[in-house]
Amino acid sequence: MTTLPVLTLFDTLRRGKTPLEVLRPNHVGLYVCGMTVYDFCHLGHARVMVTFDTVVRYLRERGYEVTYVRNITDIDDKIIRRALERGESIQSLTARFIDAMHEDEAALLCQRPDQEPRATEHVGAMQTLIGELINRGHAYAAANGDVYYAVRSFPEYGRLSGKSIDELTSGARVDIGEDKRDPLDFALWKAAKPGEPSWASPWGEGRPGWHIECSAMSADALGCAFDIHGGGADLQFPHHENEIAQSQGAGCAFAHYWMHNGFVRINDEKMSKSLNNFFTVRELLPRYSGEVLRFFILSSHYRSPLNYAEEALEQAKAGLTRLYTALRGMPARKIVAELGSEWRERFHAAMSDDFHTPAALAVLFDLAREINRLRDEGSEVAAPLATLLRELAGVLGLLGQEAEDFLRGNATDARWIEERIAARAAARQARDFAGADEIRQELTAAGVILEDGPGGTTWRRE
Repeated sequence: MTTLPVLTLFDTLRRGKTPLEVLRPNHVGLYVCGMTVYDFCHLGHARVMVTFDTVVRYLRERGYEVTYVRNITDIDDKIIRRALERGESIQSLTARFIDAMHEDEAALLCQRPDQEPRATEHVGAMQTLIGELINRGHAYAAANGDVYYAVRSFPEYGRLSGKSIDELTSGARVDIGEDKRDPLDFALWKAAKPGEPSWASPWGEGRPGWHIECSAMSADALGCAFDIHGGGADLQFPHHENEIAQSQGAGCAFAHYWMHNGFVRINDEKMSKSLNNFFTVRELLPRYSGEVLRFFILSSHYRSPLNYAEEALEQAKAGLTRLYTALRGMPARKIVAELGSEWRERFHAAMSDDFHTPAALAVLFDLAREINRLRDEGSEVAAPLATLLRELAGVLGLLGQEAEDFLRGNATDARWIEERIAARAAARQARDFAGADEIRQELTAAGVILEDGPGGTTWRRE
């Protein structure tokens, strides 16, 4: 039995790695800020999905019961604008992009969260929380019907992001139509505007501000205190900073740890629509499978910048091909405990060190290399180690396909390819080497790579 090392994670609030100490025995409550559903998911969303899906998979591998909550923002300024631009209802727009999000999530081999609360379903809880903040002196109703959080009432504001109130004040401003007491204050409730959806409230018709939803929904799903709050680095300020002020201002302990995944860059530039280097998941899927995209995301540590480039995607595809090639033709065999212990220990050491997926992948590559060596020697140990490779990779959400299906790209023309390979073999046997070369070139042009070996010719897709 492998003794698992202490699991540490980098806590943004503490500015360093710290051992995970759960609030309830053997249980982890995880809340992740999800998507605002007005468009298709881009690479940044994909990174959030894959990162925290992998975190959940590894926590469960260690025996934790995990409650994974990722919210859906289905009411927001951007949603309202997009619905108006397209002349459709907000409900129709958000339903369509929620379905698209789930399709992309499945393509990336992510398991669905245990709960996906939607903002529009928790407006009552948000109003209750706003009322509590007003009662405690942390919020106020303005004359224009808005309700604002009084930032200076919360002395620890800025602790998560490392920003001081004085620093923030220098760049703060009050937009037209706002009725704040202080430029730093942010909206908890927005008074209704013509043509916008609204709900009745003690402060008049209106709708919630963006930040309040996560404070309310995390409390509803996980309670007033929970273990880990996650999300992209872009949410650290002001969104997560505001969540802390809201929840703790209302008397909740809130999140014990904060995890943030790094930014996505495109060819070493910031991903941005204005730079025309903005990629959605579904734009990439025709060229690269969801498993290749997942491997690409896991090949960088979740806190590091992830640089998208065609070369990086090709490297990810080649790396995944190497792992599947090690499984090719390997029958399922029971794992030999004493032979597998070294690999398990190395894998868990990597993942226990702040979910270090690149180091975990390195273990898989070393294991694949050992499988190939043992297979070449005719050793019976290769098969049980192949079973172990598939098991460890499964913790990362990888190698779930049959090796032949992946390597052959789930080919619909497999029969034709096999016929051409047989024709090539016949030509070689007849010493018609020119004809055999023509068939190889024909298959190469079709994106088929032939690999000749002692056992005959195998093939795979490029």
